[in-house]
Amino acid sequence: IIKDSSVQKNWSLHLQATVIPQYHFNFTAGYTGANSLQPSENTKISFTNTYYIGRRLWHNAAVYVNPEIAGGEGLSKATGIAGFPNGETFRIGSAKPQLYIARAYIEQKIALGSATHRVEDGQNQLRSNTPLAWFSVSIGKFSLADFFDENDYSHDPRTDFMNWSLMSAGAWDYPANTRGYTNGIVLEFAEPLGALRTALVQVPEYANGPKLDKNIGKAFGAVLEAEKKFILRQSVNIVLKLGGFYNKARMGNYNQAIQEGLAQSMPPDIVATRQYNRSKTGFYINAENKFTNGGGFFRYSWNDGSNETWAFTEIDRSFSTGLSFNGMAWKREEDKWGLSYVANGISVPHRSYLKNGGYGFIIGDGKLRYGTENIIEFFYSYYIVWMHLFISPDYQLIIHPAYNKERGPVNIVALRLHFEL
Repeated sequence: IIKDSSVQKNWSLHLQATVIPQYHFNFTAGYTGANSLQPSENTKISFTNTYYIGRRLWHNAAVYVNPEIAGGEGLSKATGIAGFPNGETFRIGSAKPQLYIARAYIEQKIALGSATHRVEDGQNQLRSNTPLAWFSVSIGKFSLADFFDENDYSHDPRTDFMNWSLMSAGAWDYPANTRGYTNGIVLEFAEPLGALRTALVQVPEYANGPKLDKNIGKAFGAVLEAEKKFILRQSVNIVLKLGGFYNKARMGNYNQAIQEGLAQSMPPDIVATRQYNRSKTGFYINAENKFTNGGGFFRYSWNDGSNETWAFTEIDRSFSTGLSFNGMAWKREEDKWGLSYVANGISVPHRSYLKNGGYGFIIGDGKLRYGTENIIEFFYSYYIVWMHLFISPDYQLIIHPAYNKERGPVNIVALRLHFEL
């Protein structure tokens, strides 16, 4: 129990900058459509720069504001692979860097007991004596990934694995605008060995849209997550998270689009079938096992796949697992390396839609010979202490990109430069 009030700080100021050049080697393709990964293209570069500003308001309350600059582009304009290989790339047409407010929210914690522990200063975190058990309310603009489906080894493309389907549960179509942020409220109860959290947030006006739908009664996203920690022995700690989600929006329906396309002797168009009162429901399982010098993780996620993908990426089923360790064995404890495997899939209506020539907002080759999208990723992060710089070579192998056996495999290399202070 910490009783020293001097540990409390009223301000928190941090920044990060990440640059990722990424290149894929030429690959064979039986055909190429409007949303396909191009068989041959030049290196693409992405850039983000975020400023984390935190200010204490009153007891156990703070406001956080994150101005952010983002620019550059992804391979093939961030299309052609459901588990896209660069989590720092947004699906935005312009490569010109733009300044915007990523997050702006207030957090109020309510202590559930007198015991506290010290929380150190960090990104969107004030140095303070924080209750061991607490209830919190966060209101404003944020990313749902800030609160849900967290994993110490597979969550942050700036420091961990870079693939989209390793950032969060692949089949969780988590509500966000094009850049990954939304407005809403998060409620959380936490104690040392567990937590329960839920959120109600806005969804985009249209799939992958920059603006959020103001018609809250007909368009919203909800998520509920339970977390439990199991301490087996000093060097083995398991963290298990179970989540369920429900999104409602002006979505299109795959089967209706196929039927209307056949009736008109045209490829199906999901956009033409959009209407309110459509939904997407699913769940995810997130587990990690902590060891002395790293750990392993496992995720599985599923959604019903009847209506179109609305915000994240076109995955209806996803399995991922991997390992991540530091360089303790060779006296480089700040270094980190990771190896992971992902298997992504889509529902029967979704694959039929693509097979008949339909397009989503991220994939669509004009036709489809379906196969599971398999991904292997390996990275090594080398830390230069005096520069506060992480240099991370990254390799990814994509088999059946966009679920198409007629395309690939694709070999992708990147060099991530990440600075934080």
